[in-house]
Amino acid sequence: MTSSCTPPPVYIRLLRPLQRPYFLPPPNSSSYSSSISSLRLVFFAFPFVSPLFLSAQLFQSSSSLSVPPSSNQKTPSMAPAAAAVEVEELTSGASGRIIPIFKRTLIILYSSFLCFFLIIIARSRRLSPPVPKLRRRRWEEEQEQDTLRRRALAEALQMLPPLEDGETADCRCSTSLFFGVRRNALFCRSWFPVSGNLKGVIIIIHGLNEHGGRYAHFARQLTASNFGVYAMDWIGHGGSDGLHGFVPSLDHVVADTGSFLEKVQDEHQDVPCFLFGHSTGGAIVLKAASFPHIEQMIEGIILTSPALRVKPAHPVVGVVAPIFSLVVPRLQFKGANKRGIPVSRDPAQLVAKYSDPLVYTGPIRVRTGHEVLRITSYLTRNFKSVTVPFFVLHGTADRVTDPLASQDLYNQAPSKVKDIKLYDGYLHDLLFEPEREEIAQDIINWMEKRLAASGDFIGAAEIW
Repeated sequence: MTSSCTPPPVYIRLLRPLQRPYFLPPPNSSSYSSSISSLRLVFFAFPFVSPLFLSAQLFQSSSSLSVPPSSNQKTPSMAPAAAAVEVEELTSGASGRIIPIFKRTLIILYSSFLCFFLIIIARSRRLSPPVPKLRRRRWEEEQEQDTLRRRALAEALQMLPPLEDGETADCRCSTSLFFGVRRNALFCRSWFPVSGNLKGVIIIIHGLNEHGGRYAHFARQLTASNFGVYAMDWIGHGGSDGLHGFVPSLDHVVADTGSFLEKVQDEHQDVPCFLFGHSTGGAIVLKAASFPHIEQMIEGIILTSPALRVKPAHPVVGVVAPIFSLVVPRLQFKGANKRGIPVSRDPAQLVAKYSDPLVYTGPIRVRTGHEVLRITSYLTRNFKSVTVPFFVLHGTADRVTDPLASQDLYNQAPSKVKDIKLYDGYLHDLLFEPEREEIAQDIINWMEKRLAASGDFIGAAEIW
C-alpha cells in the first residue's frame, strides 16, 4: 500500500524533470532556496487537494440521496483503501469508465501546466538581478527627499497677508510637527489672536489633495473674532510624511484627528473646541465625531461640501477597486479627471490652487480612491446614528460632491442641534468662492450661537 505521505506515481514522474540543474537557479544563488521551497510546497501539497476538489459533486440528484439502512439490512464493510470507488451509473455502464479517466486527465494536464509555469518563474528569477532591497531603499530615499522638499515649502509658505505701512499683525502664527497614531510626522499650523479673550478653538481638516495652508484667509477671519485656529495636514499631503497624494487608510486620518484634538484640549483646557472639515475632510470629521469620546470633547462640527455620497465613474470601478487597492495601492488611476470639474467661480483661486506645489494635481492613486469610496459608503449607511451638533454648508452647483447627500444627512440625523445652508449656484470650494467672507461669517455666527446655547461664557479664556 502506498504511504499517505508519498505523492502518486504520476506526480513523481512530473517531478523528475525538475531535478535537472538547468531548471533551477545555481545552488549558490540567493533565489535557489526560495525556488526549491516553492516547488516542494506546490508539488507535494497540491496532489492531495486537487483530487478532492475535482471529484467533489457540484449538484446532488434525488437518485443519489443516501437512505439509512433498515434493521434487517446488513451494512456493507469498507472496501480496502487501494480499491477503486465505484461510480453510480447514470445512463449506462460507460460512465463508470469515462469519469475516472476524465478526472485523471484533468489532474495531469493541470499539473503539467503548473510545472511549466514554475519553470518560467525559476528562469526569470535566475535572469533578474538580485537587487530588490536596493531598489526599495532607493525608492524610500526618493520619497523622503520629496517629503523634506514639501515640508520646506510648507515652512516657507506665507501664513499671513503682507502688512501695509503702519499696520500691525492682529494674530500670531506658528508651525509644528505632530506625530500621529502610526508615528508619522504631520505638519501643523496655528493662528491665534494677539489680544482679547479666546472664545474657542477650531481645528481645520482640509480636503483631498490640498493642505491646511490654503485656509490662511479663513484663519485670519476667525482670529479677528477671537477664535484660535489649528490646521493639520493629512499623511501624504502638504508638509506631512508619506508619498504625495497617497493615503494608506482614512481610518488612520480619523484616528490622527482624534489624537490631535486631545493634544489641543490638553493645551487649552476649559476652552470650547470645534472641528471643521471640507470635502473628504468633512467625511473624516463626521466619522471622528461618531465616536462618543470625541463627541464629548467638542461643541460641534462644521462641514463644507462634505463627501458623503461619492460614486465611482463606472460600476466596474467599484468592483475592482478593493482588489487593485491591495495589489497595486500606489498606482495612479490615469482615467481620473484631474482638473476637468471647476471647483470655484473665481478664476484667480483656480490658478492659485493648481499652481500650488503643495497641492497634489496628479491622477488619484488607487488606494486613496478606494478609501474615499469606503468612508463615504460607511457614512451614508449611518446617517441615522449622527448625534453630534453640526452645521453643513453646500453649494447647489457642486459637481464634486453631492449636495443632496448633505440634505439627506440633515433630514435623517437624530441630532438635537443641526443646521444646513445651501448656497444657490455655488461650487465645491465654498471658502474660495467670491463670497467667501460671507460664508466664513456664517460659520462664525453658528459657532457663537452654539456657545451661547450651550451655556459657555464667551470670552472667558484669556489669551497669553
